[in-house]
Amino acid sequence: MKLVPLGDRVVLKQLVAEETTKSGIVIPGQAKEKPQQAEVIAVGPGGVVDGKEIRMEVKTGDTVIYSKYAGTEVKIEDEEYIIVRQSDILAVVK
Repeated sequence: MKLVPLGDRVVLKQLVAEETTKSGIVIPGQAKEKPQQAEVIAVGPGGVVDGKEIRMEVKTGDTVIYSKYAGTEVKIEDEEYIIVRQSDILAVVK
């Protein structure tokens, strides 16, 4: 199955959070915060959304930082994805 986003939506796959700090301290599962970095899996076509012309600025394969409480989480074939609007993406990591 393949997710195909509509309008200005983007499908993201969260990157795995590091389990140890730089100094070597192991972080238990409950204390870990979800990472806000993700890989772009699919990008919608853009176009006119809510009366405004939207040009998609991210592309498949980009690593992005997105807003903490943004999007809708979905699980397909044992994989978890987040579907967000392009405006919820804060930056592209280069």
